[in-house]
Amino acid sequence: MNIIVQKFGGTSVANDQNREKVAQKIINKYNEGYSVVVVVSAIGRSGDPYSTDSLLSLIDKKITKSREIDLLMTCGETISAVVLSNLLTKKGYKNIVLNGYQAGIMTDENFGNAKVLNVSPERIINNLKEKKIVIVTGFQGASINGEVTTLGRGGSDTSAVIIGEALNSEYVEIYTDVDGIMTADPRVVPNAKLLKRMCYLEVYQLAEEGAKVIHPRAVEVAERSNIKLIVRNTLSDCEGTIIAGTNNSLDKSIGEYDQDVISAITYKKERVQIIVKTKEENDDLLTSISDQNVSIDLINIFTDKKIFTINNEDLNIIQDILNKEEYEYEIIEDCCKLSLIGHGMRGIPGVMARIYKSLSDNNIKILQSADSHTTIWCLVRCEDGDNALKVLHEEFQLGR
Repeated sequence: MNIIVQKFGGTSVANDQNREKVAQKIINKYNEGYSVVVVVSAIGRSGDPYSTDSLLSLIDKKITKSREIDLLMTCGETISAVVLSNLLTKKGYKNIVLNGYQAGIMTDENFGNAKVLNVSPERIINNLKEKKIVIVTGFQGASINGEVTTLGRGGSDTSAVIIGEALNSEYVEIYTDVDGIMTADPRVVPNAKLLKRMCYLEVYQLAEEGAKVIHPRAVEVAERSNIKLIVRNTLSDCEGTIIAGTNNSLDKSIGEYDQDVISAITYKKERVQIIVKTKEENDDLLTSISDQNVSIDLINIFTDKKIFTINNEDLNIIQDILNKEEYEYEIIEDCCKLSLIGHGMRGIPGVMARIYKSLSDNNIKILQSADSHTTIWCLVRCEDGDNALKVLHEEFQLGR
């Protein structure tokens, strides 16, 4: 069997018009001779009747056990799957809906963010052999004890790729409401360009740093199994973005790889910069922060001070630590972390100099920076975030 997996997000199944598009995408692949497995998210987004956030608004989470919260959260995907099943049946296509447990997705019992331990795809395979389209509820699985679990935010992407891995699928399509992965957010940069192909590492970095087209865990699974991913728009026939290979190993049969220094730029808002004066005595600040499970990044350590950034939501915890241990410190709120990503920057001199000059020429101050082989990070004020994105997009000619 030539198996493919198609994943459709919440906006893709949000209304009758969109679901008609979804059904046609599925039918087209089925009629091409593929055995098709479909993974669906809950209908719509926050505010829509059956979205995950809307379901959660029905309860008081403070007094509800995490086990019961997971049971509630899986309802949205079940509704979505059955509605899509009904539409395909009306069109004359045999199909079956399987929840995560029925699809063979076994997890631990970390409710709300369960880890997939194993996938037993026999039931999926048996139904594919019967020429049925298999629709699987995304975002969920079950423990060995039969407890329903959810995989955390972005779990439907992870479900699709893990199923694709278990089935040795030809590729996995991730359908969303944009044409693919862009050089920048087109809502901020109107001339942002579609990237036809990217490697796993670049997409993982983009996803980690704020791009919301695909979840980073899904990219990790695809890379370990070398599964080709294609990000496409449900509402158009655009070819989308192919995600495959590494910096050094690329499948040339599906097009040459773009060798630009920078491939894409993204950003995360709601960051806070912390500047802490180093104590003369033993300084265990980073250990104290780690003990509170607070994630810090952009860490710079000097003889007289430490500088790092945190999420807004962790500010009170950090302040409590700093006050309790009597540190002198400064807090800069409303920061934005820009991430410039591209394998082409490796070994190329002057990239940081261009970033600094272009931002400086536009009166945008860099508060902090860091780099790796494939990513450069710059911290700026949130009020400068959109303009910085536009300036750097133009500097590296990403819209051409």
